[in-house]
Amino acid sequence: MSISQIINATELLTIYKTENILLVDASNGPNTRLNYDSKHLEGAIFADANTQLATIETDVAIGGRHPLPSIEDFSKTLGYLGITPQTWVVVYDDKNGANAAARFWWMLRAIGHEKAQVLNGGIQGAEKIGFPINSKPVPLAKKENYPCTTWQWPIASIDEVEKVAELPSHTVIDVREAFRYNGESEPIDLIAGHIPGAINFPFTENLDENGLFLHPEDLKEKYSPILSKSSSENTIVHCGSGITACHTLLAIHHAGFDIPKLYVGSWSEWSRNDKPIANNK
Repeated sequence: MSISQIINATELLTIYKTENILLVDASNGPNTRLNYDSKHLEGAIFADANTQLATIETDVAIGGRHPLPSIEDFSKTLGYLGITPQTWVVVYDDKNGANAAARFWWMLRAIGHEKAQVLNGGIQGAEKIGFPINSKPVPLAKKENYPCTTWQWPIASIDEVEKVAELPSHTVIDVREAFRYNGESEPIDLIAGHIPGAINFPFTENLDENGLFLHPEDLKEKYSPILSKSSSENTIVHCGSGITACHTLLAIHHAGFDIPKLYVGSWSEWSRNDKPIANNK
């Protein structure tokens, strides 16, 4: 069964009770668990971006703020959440689908799980069309550990980024807001600026004025000039901590392009390792 990478709330509303769909709230940020407990889509379970979609180290210089968990740990997490290779997963967040929902989607697809979609517009988009929302606890239907052995989608290390970022044959895309890329200020990490050679294409370019993903053809038009300069294996996407970059990888895939590499450590790792730093101030 072939499905789109992104599902609209109106479509989900018509099928979520009749199909074997597991809704997952993967919101990330302050009080997200409390927010989920007080309000979530009917039947949705919660996935914690910090403890289940990442293995956060004490030293952020090693892997950044949201390193990927080991395959073994992710396998256990999926089983704990009740996800098997047959489960149709629709994941959403509270930032119009522009944050950790895309990270969970990338992780699922990167282990070969095909039936994974991001809810367009997130919980806000669902609310607008009257999708049932409540605070009822949703029990987990725990399963065996998910059978997976490796990340099948490409990942770039900090060493690879350093080697290729300024080569004309490669493209490194920084999806953070322009003011962070330009080095004007840095609200999260320790140092402002960007990786020398990286170009800036903020993830917000993937969305329309209503916070919804642009049509695939519009995304294709936006990304064609960038992706025509280097092959997908020579293109690396990063953000601050490896989460929002997945939003752009989702948009690129939704537009019909092959998946570029994800630099998981992103700026949070790069800026803590005495690497060269550029800015446009």
